[in-house]
Amino acid sequence: MHRSISEIDKADWNRLAGTCYPFMRHEFLLALEQNKCTGKTYGWLPRHMAVYEGGNIAGVLPLYEKDNSYGEFVFDSSWADAYHRHGIPYYPKWVVAAPYTPATGPRILVDPDRDWQEVSTCLVENVLSTRKTSEPSSIHFLFTTEKESALLEQHGFLRRTGCQFHWHNHEYRDFQDFLATFTAKKRKNVKQERGYASQTGVEIDIIRGENATDEQLQYAHHFYRKTFDEKWGTATLSPGFFMQIAETMGEQLLLIMARRNGQYVAGAIFFLGDDTLYGRHWGCIETHSHLYFELCFYQGIDYCIRHKLKRFEPGAQGEHKISRGFLPTPTWSVHWIRHPEFRQAIKHFLQHETEGMTHYLAEKHSHSPYKLQTPREPVRE
Repeated sequence: MHRSISEIDKADWNRLAGTCYPFMRHEFLLALEQNKCTGKTYGWLPRHMAVYEGGNIAGVLPLYEKDNSYGEFVFDSSWADAYHRHGIPYYPKWVVAAPYTPATGPRILVDPDRDWQEVSTCLVENVLSTRKTSEPSSIHFLFTTEKESALLEQHGFLRRTGCQFHWHNHEYRDFQDFLATFTAKKRKNVKQERGYASQTGVEIDIIRGENATDEQLQYAHHFYRKTFDEKWGTATLSPGFFMQIAETMGEQLLLIMARRNGQYVAGAIFFLGDDTLYGRHWGCIETHSHLYFELCFYQGIDYCIRHKLKRFEPGAQGEHKISRGFLPTPTWSVHWIRHPEFRQAIKHFLQHETEGMTHYLAEKHSHSPYKLQTPREPVRE
């Protein structure tokens, strides 16, 4: 068990994780550690679990020991409260995840030259064996792929279904081609929103992280922090974190910033995968009509079309995204519960929750703004 990602060679880690999913890159997780975004302060203690064959790393789990549930986006506070009412500690627990990142991607990282099923099974069996001595109350894999979820269910984990709203690129030529697929009313609404935003007098800059200046990165962090300070939660990502990832993986960082009279007044932070745009944070110091929708959604869609990206995931939750072209999409997490009675109670809870979520996904899909029912995208393996 590794207590820092720095104990694992960057090339070895990235060979297993790949670089198409930015939140599992060695550079991303190392920047979180070195800038104290993870660690004791916020309760994300690295406990990465690796297996080796012939002295070479064959697989790894990005595992963290948690003494809270902050920054997970899979909400289990009711489980923790129930444990507390019965005098049973819920923390520490183990989480396999990309910290602060509600985006589906690989959680079981395996050398591509080795058998995925074999190495994954070894990793899961190891984590279940190790918990006998470390005694976490539970183990949680968050935002797993379908392939990982199915494997973990075979080892006694309980699957939980969530919902996000994603946009898919059906080879649109441009934004107008995309908008032509909307019903007349929904198309009119989007045009009005974009029109209002264009009348604010702001200019929009699209900046790759590798080209961002220190000033632009400071503004991006200021906008991010201001949203947290005004509305909810704790801004765990520091200016140093953004500076570091701009330097070490800047090709996968994207800023979309709005200027008025030469000064930045709003901005959105995105990350780039090989075929996916991930929206992560937004903030502003001036309020302008519909600028949030322009920076966080419409500029992102336009970027995906121009750069031929297949998918746009703008972050957690948000039914307001449906009318702007983002359709309900299931997400998964899987959970191992130590306490036998609580395991049964949570299993029963999840069965009912999954039924409700299935109905919710179908009902929200019926509000699609598209003229014709768009094909459902295949799930990620």
